[in-house]
Amino acid sequence: MSIPSSTSRNLLRIHSWWPNPSQAFQQTPSVPSLIDAIANLSTSNQLSNAFVAFSLLQLHSPSSFLLLRPISSLLSCSTTLKSLPHGVQLHTQSITLGFLTNHLIAPRLISFYTSLGLLSDARSLVVDSLDALPWNVLISSYAKNGFFLQAVDAYRDLVGRGVEPDSFTYTKMLSVCGEVVDLELGKEVHARVMEGGAGWDLFVMNALVGMYAKCGSLDVARKLFDEMPERDVVSWNSMISGYASKEMWKEAFQVFDLMRAERVEVNSVTWNTIAGGYLQVGKHEEALRLISQMIWNGSGVDFVTMVIGLNACSRFGSLKLGKEIHGLAVRMCCDEMETVLNALITMYSRCKSINYARIVFGRAMNRNLVTWNSMIAGFALEDQVEETSLAFQDMVLSGFQPNYVTVVTVLSLCARVANLQHGCELHCHIIKHGYKGYRLLWNALVDMYSKSGRISIAKRVFDTMSDCDGISYTSLMAGYGMQGDGHSAVKLFEEMIEYGIKPDHVSMVAILSACSHSGLVSEGEMLFDKMINLYNIAPRMEHFSCMVDLYARAGLLSKAEEMLNRTPIPPTAAMWAALVGACQVHGDTEIGERAARKLLDMNTDNAGHYVLIANMYAAAGCWGELAKVRTLMRDLGVRKAPGCAWADLGTGFRPFLVGDRSSPLSPEIYDVLDGLFEQMRDTGNIDDEMLVFDEQVEA
Repeated sequence: MSIPSSTSRNLLRIHSWWPNPSQAFQQTPSVPSLIDAIANLSTSNQLSNAFVAFSLLQLHSPSSFLLLRPISSLLSCSTTLKSLPHGVQLHTQSITLGFLTNHLIAPRLISFYTSLGLLSDARSLVVDSLDALPWNVLISSYAKNGFFLQAVDAYRDLVGRGVEPDSFTYTKMLSVCGEVVDLELGKEVHARVMEGGAGWDLFVMNALVGMYAKCGSLDVARKLFDEMPERDVVSWNSMISGYASKEMWKEAFQVFDLMRAERVEVNSVTWNTIAGGYLQVGKHEEALRLISQMIWNGSGVDFVTMVIGLNACSRFGSLKLGKEIHGLAVRMCCDEMETVLNALITMYSRCKSINYARIVFGRAMNRNLVTWNSMIAGFALEDQVEETSLAFQDMVLSGFQPNYVTVVTVLSLCARVANLQHGCELHCHIIKHGYKGYRLLWNALVDMYSKSGRISIAKRVFDTMSDCDGISYTSLMAGYGMQGDGHSAVKLFEEMIEYGIKPDHVSMVAILSACSHSGLVSEGEMLFDKMINLYNIAPRMEHFSCMVDLYARAGLLSKAEEMLNRTPIPPTAAMWAALVGACQVHGDTEIGERAARKLLDMNTDNAGHYVLIANMYAAAGCWGELAKVRTLMRDLGVRKAPGCAWADLGTGFRPFLVGDRSSPLSPEIYDVLDGLFEQMRDTGNIDDEMLVFDEQVEA
């Protein structure tokens, strides 16, 4: 048989995809082989070649009926590739061949036009139909592509034309109602389900439970769930997901326990939901136990499970379990996924294994901003200032723009270690990049400058803020307190109240501490009373500690002792130690001895507390009591740790211990210390006699 020239040209075009190209010019392809080729090419999205094969099929097909499935395949491929010309051509051909209402062609044409956003064209294909099937396809296609309101309109049109909805119609529409949170329409569909001929249908009931759960009517959803004569895994998951979405974890856990008691197969989504719930409510051990059961039961552990497990290990401080999950992630080849990688870095950092975190970070092939933030937060957690700063610089050099999380993390570290150099650099970065709307950043700046003693700069930053909150005021009040400027702190507190910002327990600690450091006894007493009776804040140990310190510093030792004796919470060793120290300063041996006995009865392991007691006895000349304390310290193996400060040597901060001569700059450091010592002696701030006692005790 001779091959027509047009066919020969087409064969040249399909030469590259034909199973045996050498045979393409020897014989005409058979109809079945052309049909198979069209299906295969359409599946692999080779639309042009598939149309070439379709052209050949039209030439050699003995019946138009054989074109039905090829057109269906080509429509699916045109939808995937969103090729309007090819789809329109197939639509026209379907009309010519009489395939327009065929159950294979009509749904694909509807999906094709919907995927391109040509909603009116899709709707025109079903508008005259009195059968539910085309309408179902239209509603489903609308919903699949996110056109939920159009799906609702199509449903109303269906009902208005007298078409009887079926179970699929109800299931899909209830799903749409859940997505758009339209409870009224959901109730309307529910009523029609009850009135119509759908009867009992598991899929419809699952859709009803899911709809009410998503719309927040969990009581109705639970009632329907409990009344279901038959439930499958979708039923259980819908109920659990509904509770989880509203953070009703107690109810979600109860349904999960009931689900397992009835031996319903639990899928990975449910396992992960419940494990994540345990994590949210602080039951980290329960989350890890559940994940262990998942692994033991082979219940589809995935990367989400890994992230939940690693987060639980981070908060529970379980390095051993974290390493086991890391090993499992490596075996499952998901340790390089961004979320798992970030969780690993965080886990190792919080479990005090910063070197492991550094190794994981160093091996990461694809780092994103969260990865950098996780590593920076790890260094900051360990107070490693230089490493944090270097990581920040490397991140910028790698092309990542720090976000407010990055800056807050580093600023918080600068505040903790009083590192003004890096803090000022970040301040410039914040101004340059315009983080004006991030109050958290500006609060961190106020806190950093306050804790670093630069209270005037902290106040200027505070004054530039237009949306100060309780944290802003608390940070600045704490700064004034550290500087001994209690009057400014009280004034700031009153301003905060005038602006309608209600104080919390942290604010009260800051203002009471400021009063304590400034000797403002009456103001402190008034504020303590207001805290209880006006602001309805139940006093905590920190507040009682501030009041004891307030009285002790002011020499009102009887009031301090009385406060300690009437606290509803047992006083801490630090509170009794504060009273002992005050008694030493004010020479009240009687109260001091009572406080010392209370402190010794607590068997504290803090060497500083014993030193305080010893110094008090030494100052009072009670040498026998002093000897007893020193003997007790020796018997308990208590040794006072040497004093430690951080010195900036120009290349970063370094620890500096009492008597330390290892630093090459130690001569210069000791010269400065000697100068300070002489200035303090001249101003009367050093008691030579007490220094001798300190040295004796520390020896």
